[in-house]
Amino acid sequence: MNLYIETSWGSVNKYGEELCGDKVEILKKDGDTFIVLADGLGSGVKANILASLTSKIAITMLSEGASVQDVIETMASTLPVCKERQIAYSTFSFIHIKDNGETHLVEFDNPDTVILRDGKALPLPREEYVVNGKKIRETHITLKPNDFCITFSDGVVHAGVGKLLNLGWEHKNVVEYIEKSYRKESTAFYLQNLLLQACKSLYMDAPGDDTTVAICKIRTPDIAYVMVGPPLSSDDDERIVNELINFNGTKIVCGGTTSQIVSRISRRELQIMLNYISPDVPPIGRIEGIDLVTEGVITLGKCYDILKRYESGSIGRDNMLNSKKDGASQLAQMLINKCTGAKFVIGRAINPAHQNPDLPISLNLKLRLVSDIAECLKRLGKTVEIEFY
Repeated sequence: MNLYIETSWGSVNKYGEELCGDKVEILKKDGDTFIVLADGLGSGVKANILASLTSKIAITMLSEGASVQDVIETMASTLPVCKERQIAYSTFSFIHIKDNGETHLVEFDNPDTVILRDGKALPLPREEYVVNGKKIRETHITLKPNDFCITFSDGVVHAGVGKLLNLGWEHKNVVEYIEKSYRKESTAFYLQNLLLQACKSLYMDAPGDDTTVAICKIRTPDIAYVMVGPPLSSDDDERIVNELINFNGTKIVCGGTTSQIVSRISRRELQIMLNYISPDVPPIGRIEGIDLVTEGVITLGKCYDILKRYESGSIGRDNMLNSKKDGASQLAQMLINKCTGAKFVIGRAINPAHQNPDLPISLNLKLRLVSDIAECLKRLGKTVEIEFY
C-alpha cells in the first residue's frame, strides 16, 4: 500500500534577527519524501548561509543515493569557515521516508528525532559511528499510518533557558509535551504549530535561539473529489457526475444547482437537513453515497475563513474547526483532518440564482474562493488539483 507523507515545518527567528539560522528542505521524488533540517553555527547571516548550504548539499546528495561519508566530506570542503571559531559547522537531521513507510534517519548533533506511535515515543535503534571526526547517528525503521516523525533544532530544547526554566525545556520534557498533545486526528501542521507556539511562550516572545520544528505524519491516502458548480455545457453533466460517483475517495458536492444535477443523474434523492441551523451558513443536504453536500459560494467563503484561522494558529481555532456542524465547518474538517488532498472540479456555468441583482455573486468570486482554498491546503501539506468544465 502506498502511503502519503504529510509534511509541515515552521521557524521562529532569534530575537532581533531578520534571518533564521535554521533551514528546512523538503523534496518529494518518485513517491519518496526527503527532509533535511540544518542548524547553522550561531545566528543571523552567517548561520543562515551555513544552514542553507548544508540543507541543500545534504538533500541533493542523499536523495541521489550518496553515502553519509561523502556528504560529510563534501560539506567539510564546501562550507565557509567561521573566522571567530575557525570551524565550518552546521548540524543537521536527514529523514528519508519511502511510500511503504520504510524510513532512514541520519542525525548529526541535532536533538534526537522523535517517532510518535499511538501517542507514545518509540525507542529508536540508533547506530552510532564517526565520520571525519563527527559522530553520526543512523536509524532504520518502518513507519505505519498515523505515526508522526518529529525533528527540531536545539532552539526547542533550549526554550525558556534563563527565563522561565533554568536549564531550558530539555528533550525529555519536549517528548512528554508531544505525547500529551497527541490526538490521532491531529495533522502535521497542528502538532508543528503547537510545539512552536509552546517554545515562543517559554521564550516569552523573545527567543534566545533560532527555533525550528519539522514534522511528518504517515497517512493512508484519501483524496477529496469536490464538485463545485454546474459544467458550462450540460452535455458534460452525466460524465462528471459518474466520475464523482465512481471516485475512490471522499465525495463532496458544493452548490444547490450542482447537488440537484447530481441527484437527477444518479437518481438518488436530495434531502435538505434542517437538524442543525446556523445563522451564517446555509443548511447542508444529503445524497446517498456522497460524503458531504453543501451550498456553494457562501459556504466556500466561510470554509476559507476557517482554513485561514486554522493556518494562522489563532486562539480558538480548534473549537472553530471541530465543534460546529454547519456545512462550512464540516467541509473544513474533511479537507484538513480527513483528506490528504483534494481534486476540485469547477463548473463554469453561470448559476441562474446569481443573476438576482440583490445577490451580486459572480463566477469570478467562486473561482477565486476555490483558488484561495487550494493555496491554503497546499501550505498545509495537501496535494491539490483543479479542473474546469
